[in-house]
Amino acid sequence: MGSEKQKVVIIGGGITGLTSAYYLQDIIKKEHLPLEIKLIEANRRLGGKIQTLRRDGYMVEKGPDSFLARKTSAVQLAEKVGIKNELIRNTTRNSYVLAKNKLFSVPDGAVLGIPTNIKPFIFSGLFSVMGKLRASADLIIPRSKVQTDVSLGSFFRRRFGDEMVENLIEPLLSGIYAGDIDQLSLRSTFPQFYEAERKHRSLMIGTRKASINSGTEGFITFKNGLESLVTALENNLDSSSILKGVRVERIEKDRNEFYIELNNGERLNAVSVIAALPHYLLPTIFSKYEFFRFLSNIPATSVATVSMAFSEQAVKKPINGSGFVVSRNSDYSINACTLTHKKWPHTAPKGKVLLRSHIGRVGDETVVGLSDTEIEQVVYEDLQRLLEITEKPDFTIISRWNKAMPQYTIGHKDRVDQLNEKISRNLSGLFIAGSSFNGIGIPDCIDQGERAAGDVIRYLRSFCEN
Repeated sequence: MGSEKQKVVIIGGGITGLTSAYYLQDIIKKEHLPLEIKLIEANRRLGGKIQTLRRDGYMVEKGPDSFLARKTSAVQLAEKVGIKNELIRNTTRNSYVLAKNKLFSVPDGAVLGIPTNIKPFIFSGLFSVMGKLRASADLIIPRSKVQTDVSLGSFFRRRFGDEMVENLIEPLLSGIYAGDIDQLSLRSTFPQFYEAERKHRSLMIGTRKASINSGTEGFITFKNGLESLVTALENNLDSSSILKGVRVERIEKDRNEFYIELNNGERLNAVSVIAALPHYLLPTIFSKYEFFRFLSNIPATSVATVSMAFSEQAVKKPINGSGFVVSRNSDYSINACTLTHKKWPHTAPKGKVLLRSHIGRVGDETVVGLSDTEIEQVVYEDLQRLLEITEKPDFTIISRWNKAMPQYTIGHKDRVDQLNEKISRNLSGLFIAGSSFNGIGIPDCIDQGERAAGDVIRYLRSFCEN
């Protein structure tokens, strides 16, 4: 690299873009590289869907409320930005499934619906005797001979049968992606199950061994809210490197330089670009390049979270757990509900209840488009039926997330790989990352952001050597 500073532009100030900016800045400073970064975010705030609201002694997460403990990149990042001491684990592990219009405990030891302890599974009321016998066939069914990508639904139905899939696996897995498990890609969503079958044949045996070896279960958040991580990242970045409230309109590359047009009339030049944006925005920004166009056809589901605060005495039928998911064959509008005051006791004042419901998934997005009043009524009626609530909520916070859940349908990984190959050939120096591509959870996005930062440095070093 030469002595004159060159610019790397990161588009998108969600957790992926922020992570890229942080790790890039760290490398640049440690190695005294002649580079400067510019992080561009269209909104007036950073963090994307990570938003923490404080009201009347409550702490309400408008987007995600935690991340998986077994995925360590978020914890490592928290340590680097100086807030590891603020991490806390959830205190309540019991959870439920609403099926057959009743709440059933998720069998102890189940990992994303896959039994690892036989006894709780056998005694669960979630399944009929025939359903249990069919699911137990996983212990003797041979490995699949199919080498191509398949849907989650077909994979799990083959191993466990319809009843277990409908009553346990589908509510848990589709809740993560707000999707249809008969359309979602196995290899892009849960490749560990594909590998478990290949290695151990039985998913029950493979999942049990993987669970024992991982040694890390549950969820983690920050005592002052998930937005603490966003704030810490922003505070660790040079303020001059952040540009908020400005949108990227168009990007083209000429020879070895990218030209970036902004909606305020400015134009930036860059030697490398990280696009940490939803997939459906890229065809417009890179309109000159036809190979982005297929991204417009990748579905993305709109969802909403509905947080309701109550006094403790208003809930006449409380449940002892962190929450429940809802099977598709149930007559309810909500997909899931977190008893936030039990999962995270620091989020509600003593004697108060905080219920966070989720609405919207593939094939059932209409409810997200209702008015706030209508959504509040629909969710309240569902909760009233289940928990026998006798009072109206003290307040309700509705957070809509339009096209927030990209759907990793069958063949998703191959399509992303092909796109990256075309980018490498036609727009070398551009790197794409974020929830649309290689994982939607916070640690997944952090991994992608860190990887993109490394890709930029490797590209520039290779470019200089050549």
